[in-house]
Amino acid sequence: MNTEKLTELVTGALEDLKAVNIVCLDVHDISNVTDCMVIASGTSRRHVNSLAENVVATAKKQGVMPLGTEGEAEGEWILVDLGDVLVNVMMPDTRLLYDLEKLWAPVPADKSQDEKG
Repeated sequence: MNTEKLTELVTGALEDLKAVNIVCLDVHDISNVTDCMVIASGTSRRHVNSLAENVVATAKKQGVMPLGTEGEAEGEWILVDLGDVLVNVMMPDTRLLYDLEKLWAPVPADKSQDEKG
């Protein structure tokens, strides 16, 4: 399954269980680990766990086996590794603290030229 279809599958699974503030970041130019990072929030630890479980179940139904999951025990931040798509389901406070959207935001072309000097 290509990255675009997999991202649609993931966002659909998150939307089905009412994930909050779903963001998809195209990181293929700045990461050699994945092409897309999906970030979403849950309203409670139970909700975060349910969202991640639904992503895994939905992916498996489509023949996509997760490479791994982390964080289920704590429920603050669960990472689901689907290869070309990394899914981060987080509690709002955890999401604010780590600010992945800013960390993984593409560098504007004029900034990257300035840094090269």
